[in-house]
Amino acid sequence: MDSSLVISGAIFLAISGGVWALLAAFSGKEDRASERLQELRDPGRRQQSEKAGMTNVIQAAAPALSKALAPKTELEANELKVRLANAGFNNPGAAELFLAIKSACLIGGLFLGGAYGVFKHGLDIDAAMSLFMGGGLGFYLPEIIVRIKKMGRQGRIFLSMPDALDLLVVCVEAGLGLDAAMRRVCDELSDSAPDICSELALCNMQLNMGRPRREVLHDLGVRTGVDDVKALSTILIQADRFGSSVAQALRVQSESMRTKRSQMAEEKAAQTAVKMIFPLVLFIFPGIFVVLVGPAAILMIRNLLNT
Repeated sequence: MDSSLVISGAIFLAISGGVWALLAAFSGKEDRASERLQELRDPGRRQQSEKAGMTNVIQAAAPALSKALAPKTELEANELKVRLANAGFNNPGAAELFLAIKSACLIGGLFLGGAYGVFKHGLDIDAAMSLFMGGGLGFYLPEIIVRIKKMGRQGRIFLSMPDALDLLVVCVEAGLGLDAAMRRVCDELSDSAPDICSELALCNMQLNMGRPRREVLHDLGVRTGVDDVKALSTILIQADRFGSSVAQALRVQSESMRTKRSQMAEEKAAQTAVKMIFPLVLFIFPGIFVVLVGPAAILMIRNLLNT
């Protein structure tokens, strides 16, 4: 029997056994007596036991899987929470779940890449390259997804912010307080601008729970990561601190954002001529060249052949 085939089979059995042991360790159920004792100690455990089995496995495996990639310092942990919040994941356990998914993707990428490399190339350098490429792809895939969601969410908030701010100005100038105006904006724009409305609704909930308005507005700018929202939060914090008119501050910010949008539109219009050069050269100019020069080239070739 070929030794490489034996080694490949041994590697496959070892990886399969490791995955099976990992799943068995996290999905193994306790006996009924232990479960009853745990339910008596923790009443909330009864509701958790009614969830799907896969959800329980994920919840049980998340702390262990995320432990290897857990941030070493508080600064790194805060940066991870802010990055996930910018992508729309505001759950307190989002960081732990994200790191667990990242570890699981790393293990899955290593397994799939190694299996593909062994069965495709055997035990050589190409198999090792497939192993590392699969692991790297699995490790960075969650980061790429979070970055894409972050950019999309920030873009949607930026585009919907002027409409929300105009409605907020109208509500405040009509006599509503800032809290009531934000609730009104959430009610009116919940369908067209769900991202900014979810952030304003979270701010209202935190204000109702008794958090200081300064902290709530500061967290709003940090969670979104959009410069315009950060500027709005700063203006509202200053207006609340110095006792100035909130309506006047909102109107100034609304005019500033409207001016910024018009400047961005003019900038994109000015860039159009430069951006049109590349499709003109690559796609339109060759067709025009063929149509204009083609008949003359054919006549020249015929004359050369006749002579």
